[in-house]
Amino acid sequence: MRDAIAKALGIPPESPYLDQALTHPSFRNERNGTTDNQRLEFLGDAVLGFCVSDLLCQRFPEADEGELTRRRAALVNAEALAEWAREHDLANAILLGRGAAASHLGEGTNVLADTVEALLAAAFLAGGLDAARRACIEVVGARLSAMTAGVSTDPKSELQEKLQARGVEPPQYEVLDTGGPAHDPWFHVCVRVGPVVVGEGRGHSKRSAERAAAANALETGNWSKAVVADELEVEP
Repeated sequence: MRDAIAKALGIPPESPYLDQALTHPSFRNERNGTTDNQRLEFLGDAVLGFCVSDLLCQRFPEADEGELTRRRAALVNAEALAEWAREHDLANAILLGRGAAASHLGEGTNVLADTVEALLAAAFLAGGLDAARRACIEVVGARLSAMTAGVSTDPKSELQEKLQARGVEPPQYEVLDTGGPAHDPWFHVCVRVGPVVVGEGRGHSKRSAERAAAANALETGNWSKAVVADELEVEP
């Protein structure tokens, strides 16, 4: 798994930064002489922010600062990074202490996102800015392509804009259930248009669950049905 991650991000397998990026602080606490990934995470956050900002400026030359900032936030967030990590089974490559491994800490959204940032720093240190840019494109490329094609990467904003265009109040989100361990909780959320539930979703954070619920409302068209029903009811 370690080598597969290295190949995906273009990091030389023999690079010492690769192992450091995959080393969680809990592992360092149990192994003297090892270095964890926290400093790389700090650097990787900046590398990712710069590379994505550069990509957005190239893809959207007419966008103003506010639009670019919103687009960057949709690409660079813990849920998005953890989604890429889960698709590549990154949790099985992270070095954890015994207690952290027993509690499956490596499957948590924040740990996965932090490790992705550390890996991007490893790509930068091993190969320079061009290598870092290629690694960042690997991580955000699918979302960026959807964004460039005009496909919404933020279903909450899309749902709210559609409702506003119809003169309807913003949607309301409600947590229906939650569970899971403290380091990796899950949330089950519904979204309402007025009193009508138009979508439901689950996620590893309230934000991601709300996004899933909004996406469900858009995919099913239930939001539109609720608006039409409400308009029929208020007709004289």
